Amino acid sequence: MAQEIERVPSRHRIARAARATVAVAICGTVLAATPAWSQSITDRFKSLFGSSEKDQAPAVSNGPPVESELTCPSVTVRSGASTYAVGLPGKEASGSDLRYQAVISRTARECNLNTGVITAKIGIQGRIIAGPAGAPTSVDVPLRVAVVQEGVSPKTVFTKAYRTSVSMQPDGSVPFSLVAEDVAYPAPSVSDNDAYVFYVGFDPQALKPEPKARKRK
Repeated sequence: MAQEIERVPSRHRIARAARATVAVAICGTVLAATPAWSQSITDRFKSLFGSSEKDQAPAVSNGPPVESELTCPSVTVRSGASTYAVGLPGKEASGSDLRYQAVISRTARECNLNTGVITAKIGIQGRIIAGPAGAPTSVDVPLRVAVVQEGVSPKTVFTKAYRTSVSMQPDGSVPFSLVAEDVAYPAPSVSDNDAYVFYVGFDPQALKPEPKARKRK
């Protein structure tokens, strides 16, 4: 049975006695664990973004009688991928030719450990701001989530592109949000745990159609 990661206010590894009812403390607020199937997307966002505190290090419970010393990796916005700007066709996305720009403002995460596999939910919130050229009525926001083991030779252990659509006004400013709920990767060793990072960012390549599979002759 999957054990919910417990949110705690320090990155130091903490061992605690196993509990019959597993709880999660997300962003400093302790919440009773709720089955994923019974939670609406609004509920999941309230869980992931329930506090103004920026970042905390949840400890991983691996079931009785021994608890793991693993922690849920921190979320980092990848360098160069924190903004996404779109201009008029054939124009630079700047100045009077800017149609809109998207920025990431908040992130959160929630992890579970089950039979040697970490499954995680990565939450991303941000805002889309219309530019001088006027935004379209609908905007597709391209995002990417990756799990990377940092080191001399960084290793990507999971990566996936996501898209979310937002209704816009020509001169508006609207929020966007996404929860990637299918992030999964083999649980690392305790010695490697601190090298793992959740990277998020905008990825325009996510808007391109997937290449068609070649037909066998």
